[in-house]
Amino acid sequence: MPTTISRTAKPSSEFYSLFSEEEVLGIIQALEVRREIPLKYSYKGRGAKIWDDFYLKYIIPKWYRTSSVEIDLLKNNFQYLNGNIQSGERVNIIDVGAGNSYPVKNFIHHLNKLGKVNKYIALDISDELLNLSRNNFTKWFPLIDFISSTIDIENSCVPQNLFQNQANLKIDDTAKIFFHLGVTIGNHQNRDEVLKNFRDSMGTNDFLVFTNETGSNSKWDGKVRGGCKYHVEEVYGWVKNKIGIKSEDCELLRKYDLKTDSIVANLKLRHNYTINFSRMGIDKKIEISEGEEITIWRHHKYEMPKLLQEIERSGLQLIHYNTNKYKSHIMVICKVATN
Repeated sequence: MPTTISRTAKPSSEFYSLFSEEEVLGIIQALEVRREIPLKYSYKGRGAKIWDDFYLKYIIPKWYRTSSVEIDLLKNNFQYLNGNIQSGERVNIIDVGAGNSYPVKNFIHHLNKLGKVNKYIALDISDELLNLSRNNFTKWFPLIDFISSTIDIENSCVPQNLFQNQANLKIDDTAKIFFHLGVTIGNHQNRDEVLKNFRDSMGTNDFLVFTNETGSNSKWDGKVRGGCKYHVEEVYGWVKNKIGIKSEDCELLRKYDLKTDSIVANLKLRHNYTINFSRMGIDKKIEISEGEEITIWRHHKYEMPKLLQEIERSGLQLIHYNTNKYKSHIMVICKVATN
């Protein structure tokens, strides 16, 4: 009987330069436990440009595409948010998963004209995206204080020291609006943990504002569009390149995943593979069999009853929401639950 030859993948030197030891160990654990390379890691390095190019080409309003779901929903909710800022008060804007900061640009412009923006804090897992955010934001709003920091909201709260007054190191108790836009909540593997981390970062006068798609994931029509097409294709190439899997040894599959009630994009192996992690003092081999799949992208749509359950489980309270005209996307505004 012929023996099956196992191919070996060795992550590139760039892979190890992009990630900390803790992040590499996180990728190893995700591969071992649930056969996944979490999407959040693909925003590092060249992945930041991949995302920015996708956003500028397919999402930002242009002459032939005059609206953007995110920007329109923020416009529709401006009066509610502005009306619930205490009279005479200013707010800090905390943009978690800031990306290129385009989604909040118009919102901050209008709020700033009313003299209500104290400072803008951009948070993201990617240093490269934070640099992009800084370049954009300081060009648009040179007079607003800009602060940035790397954070993985799935694993940690927003650090309180970001709210310190640098002059006296006291915590600034200015009310905050936390944004988590770009339907990013639907990409997380552990949404409950993300919402709890937001809740633990918030004070009683703060708001959390996030967006996502609505509908039943299981009724997906199988047609790939938007991020599921264009962003996924780039992420697929990024993963193959960084992990060291040859193009002819794998294929890209998109499907509904019952276990997570999400649409996923998976890299399916055509041969047995050994992924060999052997730097940073790490010596780990992961064996993946022919036919196995590695999830590289995920998105979960919300149905309202499930959305309310997740919000309440995390200690938050839904205070306002609305949908776009097609009822395909929702903007949710929460505060810390009073009970």
